[in-house]
Amino acid sequence: DTVRHLSEISDNKDNLTENLNAVIERMNSRCPEKWIRFGSSCYFFSEESKSWDEAREFCRARGADLVVIDSKEENTFLLAFRNQAVWIGLTDKAQEGTWKWVDGSPLTLQFWEKDQPDNGGGRVSYGEEDCIQIRNTPGFWNDVSCETSLRWICEKGATLFV
Repeated sequence: DTVRHLSEISDNKDNLTENLNAVIERMNSRCPEKWIRFGSSCYFFSEESKSWDEAREFCRARGADLVVIDSKEENTFLLAFRNQAVWIGLTDKAQEGTWKWVDGSPLTLQFWEKDQPDNGGGRVSYGEEDCIQIRNTPGFWNDVSCETSLRWICEKGATLFV
């Protein structure tokens, strides 16, 4: 019984050490100038506008990619910092109707605007709508042509400084 008790104490110590190291790592991580920290990521909110592909190229040239939204809290955080429609890293370019994030993960959490995505709603003038923007009002997602010129949000992991 004493051996089992000592084993549990040892396991608890290991868990506490892991948790403490994770907290220290988060405290020591930083974002580059003009990037904003939220959770374990850094975000860049562009001032200029580009097509979805050009915006993604901009992010990738900086060791980042268009933002992948994987929590309600992250979506809410992003809404607070943008003042107009912005590109996010979600597209169905590879296969119509199959939405994938730029990191290859499938779409699970969704914040679609009412009746979206609609691929242009059958209007030829809108073209193929394969890329996603967060609209400024009411702040939900909408599919638009990837050639549209919009601001964008890049995301990358915070850098560790020891």
